Amino acid sequence: MEKIASFTIDHIRLLPGVYVSRKDTVGQEVITTFDLRMTSPNDEPVMNTAEVHTIEHLGATFLRNHPDYGGRIIYFGPMGCRTGFYLLLAGDYNSRDILPLVTHMFEFIRDYRGEVPGASPRDCGNYLDMNLPMANYLAAGYLENVLYPIDDSRLVYPE
Repeated sequence: MEKIASFTIDHIRLLPGVYVSRKDTVGQEVITTFDLRMTSPNDEPVMNTAEVHTIEHLGATFLRNHPDYGGRIIYFGPMGCRTGFYLLLAGDYNSRDILPLVTHMFEFIRDYRGEVPGASPRDCGNYLDMNLPMANYLAAGYLENVLYPIDDSRLVYPE
């Protein structure tokens, strides 16, 4: 079998960042998949499921309610390796195009207090597996260490 595109990226040299993972065409529409890499693969500890789950709930809620991008959101969810998230948008975008959106989303997650949206037995299949303080902490770290000082080395996959 042929390797899928995400398995051809050099994860040894991959830094946390915002990357275009792939672009697909569905009908007339381009779907852009972004790799929102929060930790350095195989180098830093992965995120625990409770904070990943919390970031997923908060991020999806923020994105689907966004006044400009809400109707273009296809998916937001965690990578199986727990080093980041995938964001799929309808449209042909590059990493710089979505930096304001991603930054605003992680500021929302960093600053969020209160009940996590959808964290109830009626709304979620694993509602008890949440960790809001750690989600706040991880979002703050991603903002300070990656998004605010971002440069091209964290916007394009390493060769």
